[in-house]
Amino acid sequence: MPLTAASRPRIPAPFPADLAVPTASTLEDAYASNRANAESAARMAAAHGDLHRASADDALAQPTRRLLTFDGRGSGRVTEVFGDLAHAHRVAVLVPGADTSLDTYERFRASAAAVHDALAQRGSGGRDTAVVAWLGYTTPDTVSTSALTPGRADEAAPELREFVSTMRGITGPDTRISILCHSYGSVVCGRAADRLNVEELVLLASPGAGTESVAGLRTRARVWAARGGGDWVAEVPKIEVDLLGTTVGFGSDPVSPGFGARVFSAGGGGHSDYFRPGSVSLANLARIVLGETTEVTRA
Repeated sequence: MPLTAASRPRIPAPFPADLAVPTASTLEDAYASNRANAESAARMAAAHGDLHRASADDALAQPTRRLLTFDGRGSGRVTEVFGDLAHAHRVAVLVPGADTSLDTYERFRASAAAVHDALAQRGSGGRDTAVVAWLGYTTPDTVSTSALTPGRADEAAPELREFVSTMRGITGPDTRISILCHSYGSVVCGRAADRLNVEELVLLASPGAGTESVAGLRTRARVWAARGGGDWVAEVPKIEVDLLGTTVGFGSDPVSPGFGARVFSAGGGGHSDYFRPGSVSLANLARIVLGETTEVTRA
């Protein structure tokens, strides 16, 4: 399942591994092929003098990494699995926000690892789960016009839908999938929601999901939303206007009463604290993924 990425000539990398759509029986082969591709990308980046990218690629090539996809070109894309995806009864998929690339991937990976650890700590139910870090789109820079418009999200939405569909083919139709969307990632999830085959849709630190209400998402999933008490995104105007033919902004605030989401507590954390080990937010995310919805603390 090769991915595409924007051209970035100054960091050469091989084309993604040419793989068939993965199944439960071919997962290990897919992981190995993508690790080999990451290893080749590391060598090419090192030969070109980009040691930072070479180090990032090399880390992904290590034998313990489960790479469902890898594309070292451009800003890079990668999908990494934590746990036994083929036999998971519940899966959490993380969708990142702005400024996430191969060069910054480790901080996004740490969030996925924290979710996996939090689930595992909750007993037998947690041991039947898997977590997926999906860096499957070219994220915008935080300080850029692309972070204020839905263009990148519109490009990413069909990729996310296709990925979830592919994952259903690995896990089987009865696996319950929760999608955890952070910051600009919530714009991506909002754009994909109407044909996104998931049970739980979680909007974290959202600047807006591109609609005025949950009804506008046209999703069968339960929709949750949270914002930490110290998150700067609270100060971002929740509007959507047309300026000279370009949409700017992302609509209503998902934590507002009028939006209609199930709003839960994220504690007093800031924009990067939603997956911090020991946090109120992470505990509630684990409860949502495990279906322990009556235990989720509401805001």
